[in-house]
Amino acid sequence: QVQLVESGGGLVQAGDSLRLSCAASGRTFSSYAMGWFRQAPGKEREFVAAISWRGRSTYYADSVKGRFTISRDNAKNTVYLQMNSLKPEDTAVYYCAADKSKMAVSGYEYDYWGQGTQVTVSS
Repeated sequence: QVQLVESGGGLVQAGDSLRLSCAASGRTFSSYAMGWFRQAPGKEREFVAAISWRGRSTYYADSVKGRFTISRDNAKNTVYLQMNSLKPEDTAVYYCAADKSKMAVSGYEYDYWGQGTQVTVSS
């Protein structure tokens, strides 16, 4: 069992940066691939970024590539999402998720989810 708690969301202006954190409970965190997803009002949840269990591999949605960076610190049981050059269309609730098997784009592959943190980007 893994429990995930996101933090770091907030209200920022276009062009600003934010770093989201996702703290995980459990001693097996380092064996999970991790992902970030987001859901804007009236829209479906979408993939943002994923990282392998060691952190050696990452993958990004085209919409955030070059602006967002996913990373992890297994010693701290935490995964991060550094978001730079934020745009109003990045406004959403951001969720982190853990996958027991592999890095994945589909949310259905993930086994555990956090409660989400709101990111609002004003123009």
